Amino acid sequence: MKKTLRFLAFALIALVFIGTFAFLYKNSKPEKEVYQELTATVMDIDKTTVVTGKIIPRNEVAVKPQINGIIAELYKEAGEIVQENEVIAKLKVIPDMNTLSSAQSRLRLAEINLKQARVNFDREKALFDKKLVSAEEYDQVSQALTQAEEERAAAQDALEIIRDGVSSSNAKSSSTLVRSTISGLILDIPVKEGNSVIQANTMNDGTTIATVANMSDLIFDGNIDETEVGSLKEGTPVVITIGALQDYSFDATLEYISPKATENNGANQFEIKAAVKVDTDRMIRSGYSANAEIVLNTAKQVLSVPESALQFEGEDVFVQLKQEDGSYKRVSVKTGLSDGVNIEIKEGLSAGDVVRGPKIVSE
Repeated sequence: MKKTLRFLAFALIALVFIGTFAFLYKNSKPEKEVYQELTATVMDIDKTTVVTGKIIPRNEVAVKPQINGIIAELYKEAGEIVQENEVIAKLKVIPDMNTLSSAQSRLRLAEINLKQARVNFDREKALFDKKLVSAEEYDQVSQALTQAEEERAAAQDALEIIRDGVSSSNAKSSSTLVRSTISGLILDIPVKEGNSVIQANTMNDGTTIATVANMSDLIFDGNIDETEVGSLKEGTPVVITIGALQDYSFDATLEYISPKATENNGANQFEIKAAVKVDTDRMIRSGYSANAEIVLNTAKQVLSVPESALQFEGEDVFVQLKQEDGSYKRVSVKTGLSDGVNIEIKEGLSAGDVVRGPKIVSE
């Protein structure tokens, strides 16, 4: 029994030794390198860039009140279509007490002057009827009465506008009614009923009642690096992609390149704008993030190989050209335009030549 166990132990040790030796021997063998084989072909090469930006309306306006007040009623909501001059909200006026007091004083003074003008006119008319005064004197008094009446009406209108926001003589153009200045889609109404609002003045921009935009006329707005802006020109076709619409793409035309750079994270960039052509059945929302693909340069029907086939040594660019016997020969090449994947070969290769690419497997 002991001899059998001893024999099994020696056998097990021998198996471990032989397995270890075989494993080390296999790993010590040099690996055979296998490379991709790439063929030089004739194709179009486009050098493109992708600019990140957003879709915005060309014409977007902020509708502001003409007077200070409180939002009494809102007639529209964000997302609704509004026509030019259509009422969006109604205000309740909060008059300035100093201004109101001045308007009331003006009205009282106008009424006093009008009362006196009427007395003068009645007296002058009685004398004129008796032919005791000249027609010239009578006309002067009549004109003074007319002026006093006009001043009283103007003072009354001014008081009503300050106190109520609208005068009885001009109710249709009430400043308490906030109207849209353009036709379009209401993008936002940042106020609620009961909110206080102020008109624009030299000290502030005023309260925005609504933001309205023409969503049928959109543009792409983005920034491009100064290293690429020199290749751009107005009228260049652009392909816009919106990720929020499952990578929906559509055409655009470059129409604006800023003449002045702005610094962004230490890099000089130029603003660009492109006119967007959108299908009418697509709902494009203002502010969508988008990418614009722009062709900076193009080479038509040129010989090319994948860039991964190129090798570099100093300033020399070369490839490994496959020979008839299966070996590879180093051949210098002259390159041209690249699209980031394929590169133009101006000299050194012919169509159909096979060159060595990157290593793919090891055996």
